[in-house]
Amino acid sequence: MMKKNSSQAGVALVEFALVVPLLMLVLIGLMELGRFTYYSILVANAARAGAAYGAQNDSTALNDQGMQDAATKDGQSISQLQAVASQFCRCSDGTTESTIACVPLTTCPTGQHRLIYVQVNTNGTFDALFHYPQLPSQFSVSSSAIMRVVGQ
Repeated sequence: MMKKNSSQAGVALVEFALVVPLLMLVLIGLMELGRFTYYSILVANAARAGAAYGAQNDSTALNDQGMQDAATKDGQSISQLQAVASQFCRCSDGTTESTIACVPLTTCPTGQHRLIYVQVNTNGTFDALFHYPQLPSQFSVSSSAIMRVVGQ
C-alpha cells in the first residue's frame, strides 16, 4: 500500500487556488449575460405593450402619448426607458403595397383598402454590475414593435 505524501495535498490546494478565480470569473460573466438578456426582454415587452395599446382602434392609433405612456408603464423597472410612437398607413390589394399618408386621410385606389399600423421604438440603458477592462459599463438596448390596428 502506498503512503500519501503531504506534498500531494499541497498540490491539490494549489490547483484549487488556481481554478477558483477562473470559475468565479465564468460565474460572474454568466450572471451579467443573464441580467442583460432579462433587460432586453423587458425592453422588447415594453415596445409590444405600447404597440398593443395603439392597435386597439383608430383613435388610440393616433394617440402617440398614450402609446408611449403604455410602453414606459410596462417597463417601470427599467431605468432611463424611452419610447417613441408613430403610425403609418398602406394601401394593399394583397399583392402590392404602397405607403400613403394617414393624416389627412388618403383614400386607396379601387380594389384596395387602407391599413393602419402603429410602431413603438423603445430604448433603455443597461448598467453592468462589474466593470470589465476595455468594455463599456453601460450598454444601449433597443427594440421595436409594429402592429396593425384592429378593424382595418
